[in-house]
Amino acid sequence: MDYQNVIEEWRQIAEDFFAARGDLFEKVVSLSVEKLKAGHKILIFGNGGSAAQAQHFAAELVNKFLKERAPIRAISLTTDTSSLTSIANDISYDYVFSRQIEALGDKEDVVLGLSTSGNSPNVMEAMKIAKERGLLTVAFTGKGGGKLSSLVDYLLDVSSESTPRVQEVHLLLLHLLAEEIEKRLE
Repeated sequence: MDYQNVIEEWRQIAEDFFAARGDLFEKVVSLSVEKLKAGHKILIFGNGGSAAQAQHFAAELVNKFLKERAPIRAISLTTDTSSLTSIANDISYDYVFSRQIEALGDKEDVVLGLSTSGNSPNVMEAMKIAKERGLLTVAFTGKGGGKLSSLVDYLLDVSSESTPRVQEVHLLLLHLLAEEIEKRLE
């Protein structure tokens, strides 16, 4: 395998993201900090690898990212297996996140939905409910944002259709977001 080609592809995608969406990313960082300072929280979710990234990001905020500090209010909606499985079984998998937003989300909270394709029905349904309830909606997606692009306040789409590359850049963005939140909440 030619690792150098993968590294170069990843670097180019990350650079392209910041050239195209750097100002928008900064806006999301600033709004997230503003909402957290006002006592609101971040709700984050996704499927598969994106679910793992959601859990990772929430843990970075609740515990710490780079330094010891007070916990930051963040919840990954991918971790409560009883809620996830009961909603999926009794209603539909399409509602596993939206039902939790109805229960846990408050007006002005920040909702981060991760979907490589931008077309995950359960992420789309969650964004619809979040917007109806006055939460700030942000989607991390691959190129173009899929159907999520029209459902969110802020679309942070990575200019690639390669699932591994999109997820790698999402992790970078989540780490940068965590780092900036941690710095700016001091």
